[in-house]
Amino acid sequence: MSEPLRDTQPPRTQRSLWRFAPAVLIVAGLVSGYALGLQDYLSLDYLAGQRTALRAYVEAHVLWSAALFLVVYILAVAFSFPAASILTVFGGFLFGWLLGGALVAAGATIGASLLFLATRSAFGGFLHHRVKGVMKTLADGFRENAFGYLFAIRLAPVFPFFVVNIAAALFDISLGRFVAATFLGILPGTFAYAYLGQGVDSVLLASQASGHEAQLSDLVTPEITLAFFVLAAFAVLPTLVKLIRKRRTAQG
Repeated sequence: MSEPLRDTQPPRTQRSLWRFAPAVLIVAGLVSGYALGLQDYLSLDYLAGQRTALRAYVEAHVLWSAALFLVVYILAVAFSFPAASILTVFGGFLFGWLLGGALVAAGATIGASLLFLATRSAFGGFLHHRVKGVMKTLADGFRENAFGYLFAIRLAPVFPFFVVNIAAALFDISLGRFVAATFLGILPGTFAYAYLGQGVDSVLLASQASGHEAQLSDLVTPEITLAFFVLAAFAVLPTLVKLIRKRRTAQG
């Protein structure tokens, strides 16, 4: 007589705990990075001091340098290190605005997607199942118009990049929409910052001459910031028109 089949599936509790593994890895990477002091090496002042050596190395090893820069950017975004803007500027400085911007766009999208997936694995659908009333309406509206909202938010970086990555996962947005809105939305800002990177030498020399530490604000003008907000306003306009028409139809 044959023995009864045994359930080879892991316990439900064990399976549910595994979904937190990617998020735990992200947090562990961030904590480890700060413990090792990596944030000190991703500052504009430190990179400015190494710019001559870095540029010489890139000129001698272009492909390897580009691959290494891409990996560093992906990890910085995935682990939520506050260095994306600085790395974007130096990407333009080291590789030129076109190649530097392309590397940054790819690295930022991949890194953001990894953080998005890790968050969704651990907390996916969190808001959808727990909020009610106005917040539920907001969550449903964000999910229905995910591309438009995300695209506008990416164009005008009002919120920190990592916050948007996490919030999008909590709102249960599809990966495809997230990737498309992120990649397309960051392109204007990415190439603008990369272009600024080509002229970073003059800003750094002026900072050294004046005796104060170089800051990202020395490069980014109010006009550039205003341009991002204008782009975002135009991007969100179709979504707002759609919502207004939908509300009028429901009321009528």
